[in-house]
Amino acid sequence: MLVVACPGQGAQSPGMLAPWLEVDGFADLLARASEVTGADLTAHGTTSDAETIRDTAVAQPLLVATALASLRAVLDAPLGTDLAQVVPGRVDVAAGHSVGELAAAAVAGVLSDDDALALVAVRGAAMARAAAATPTGMSAVLGGDPDEVLARLAALGLVPANVNGGGQVVAAGTLDALAALAAEPPARVRVVPLQVAGAFHTEHMAPAVDELAAAAARLSPREPVVTLLGNADGAVVADGADALARLVAQVARPVRWDLCQATLADLGVTALLEVAPGGVLTGLARRTLPGVETVALKSPADLDAARDLVRRHAGGAQPSPSTTTQESSS
Repeated sequence: MLVVACPGQGAQSPGMLAPWLEVDGFADLLARASEVTGADLTAHGTTSDAETIRDTAVAQPLLVATALASLRAVLDAPLGTDLAQVVPGRVDVAAGHSVGELAAAAVAGVLSDDDALALVAVRGAAMARAAAATPTGMSAVLGGDPDEVLARLAALGLVPANVNGGGQVVAAGTLDALAALAAEPPARVRVVPLQVAGAFHTEHMAPAVDELAAAAARLSPREPVVTLLGNADGAVVADGADALARLVAQVARPVRWDLCQATLADLGVTALLEVAPGGVLTGLARRTLPGVETVALKSPADLDAARDLVRRHAGGAQPSPSTTTQESSS
C-alpha cells in the first residue's frame, strides 16, 4: 500500500527545478502552472534566490506546482491528463503537510490541477498579507521532553503549529517569543528557525481564512478517488466538500502530521513516496514508521526508484467507493 506525501513550505530551495526542466513535459506543466497562478514559477524554480522564494506568495504556488508536476513525471501523466483517471491503482493514499494538503487534494482527485493551483495562489497571497501585519515566524523544536516543550511554548505565548512526530514540534508566534525560546530552550532541545515568513497555522493567519473561503466557494470539489488524509487530525476524508472546507480552515489551525503518520500505520501502508522537493517527510517517516519503505523525489535521478516503488507497493488498498461515480461523471 503506497502513500504519496506532499511536502510543505520550507522544503523549497534555490535552483531546485533546474534539472527537472530536462524531463519530458515538465516545462509544459510548469508553464501551465505559471499561467494559472500568475507567477513565473519557471524562474522562481531555477534562478530566483532564497529570499525571493521564501516569500509566502511565491513559495506556496511553487511547492504545489512542483509536487504535482513531479508526480506526473513518475506516473507518465502529461499535461491534459486528469489525475483522477490515472491515480487509482497506482496510489493508495494521499496526504500533505501544510500547503502540501492542497497538492494531496489534487492527487486524490478532489480538485483539478488548475483548481489547486488557483487556490494556492490565493492562499499564498492572503497568508503573506496576514504575515506582514505582525513580525512572526516559526522554529523547529527538536528533542526534549514533550510536556516540558509544550509548557515552555505556552509560557512564551507560542503555539505548537506543527506536531510532526519523531520528537519534532514547530513553534509559531512573534519573533521576540521565538528569540526567547532559542535563548532559553527546554533541556536537551535544539531550536532551528525555519525559512518561512510568518506564524502559519495560528490565529495570526485568521485574516487569510475569509479570503481563501471566498475563493473556495467558487470551486466544485469532487469525491476522493483514493484515500485522502486531513492534516488537522489525521482522519480519512471521504467527502470532497469536507476536504475543501478543511483546506480553508487549516490555514489558521495546527497541522498534526503525527496523527497522519499514526493513521498511515493503522491503514497498513508499506511505502511512502514523497514528491518533489522531497526529503523532510521521508525523514520523519523513517523515525516514526519503521518498516515502511521510502523514496524522496529530490531530483530526476530519483524517478526510476519512485517508479519502482509504485510498481511494487501500489494497489494494496481497495478503490474508494466513489471511484466509479467519479469516473462516470468526469
